[in-house]
Amino acid sequence: MQDLNLMAVYAHVVEGGSFSAAARRLGVSRSAVSKAVTRLEKALGARLLHRSTRHLSVTEVGAAFAEHCSRILDEAAQAEQAVSSLHAQPRGVLKVAASVAFGTLHVAPALADFLGDHPELGIDMSVTDRAIDLAEEGYDLVVRVARALPPHLVARRLAPVRRKLCATPGYFARHGAPRVPQDLAQHNCLDYTHSGEQGLWRFTGPEGDIAVPVSGRLRINDDEALSQAVLGGLGLALLPTFIIGADLQAGRLRAALSEYIPVEQHVYALYLPTRHLPAKVRAFIDFLVERFSPDPYWDRDY
Repeated sequence: MQDLNLMAVYAHVVEGGSFSAAARRLGVSRSAVSKAVTRLEKALGARLLHRSTRHLSVTEVGAAFAEHCSRILDEAAQAEQAVSSLHAQPRGVLKVAASVAFGTLHVAPALADFLGDHPELGIDMSVTDRAIDLAEEGYDLVVRVARALPPHLVARRLAPVRRKLCATPGYFARHGAPRVPQDLAQHNCLDYTHSGEQGLWRFTGPEGDIAVPVSGRLRINDDEALSQAVLGGLGLALLPTFIIGADLQAGRLRAALSEYIPVEQHVYALYLPTRHLPAKVRAFIDFLVERFSPDPYWDRDY
């Protein structure tokens, strides 16, 4: 395959009818255009142009070759226009991954509003808690709950993740509500095993950071499942408000030790570094920020 730049120069020469016209179009010298055509002829092993001091004409081979070069230039221009169009307006398919709980409870219900605003856009969404390699798997972005961020990705904060110590009103009626974190030693504390520190709950209160040993009759690796056990009246748990916010608002759960706020995480939109973020990615992230920040709807009115 010949150098596409040389082919482009040759196509401009044929279109303009002279080296000078092509040079003006390309913003280079007439000599540079002439040398480019000479290199192309040498590479092809064929004469493309008849040259004289006053006239330039295209050979039979040169005419056939020029037709193909022009077609290639048209395709290249259309490809550039397509890229510009996709960057200017949200179009095409947006490939997204989201963590199971947050993606199910909050991202998926928001898609109707987002896609309603962008009729030329579609979404391919995977709901998963496994690690995603965006470059390898072709994802545009991933929505994740995280405390430590991957150094090779760009992160946009979407919402705070606040955990509340909670139980049912019935549980508190039977066992009383803890007044300080140390009171948790007298309670059935249901542990989330993916927290990384089983049997140890951390708080930040008037005395500063506190780590409290806890024990209970249930350990479970999923926050949504844990919330169902708490709603059943089994015991106390530290649960993210994006899962239990509606239950707190409706009075099905009550929070305790509210002045002792557990260490916060955040929900992030993560994407690969790029100089030109596609419009579809930017539009989706901006939509999620507006929907969830700075005061998430699940944290209101309780």
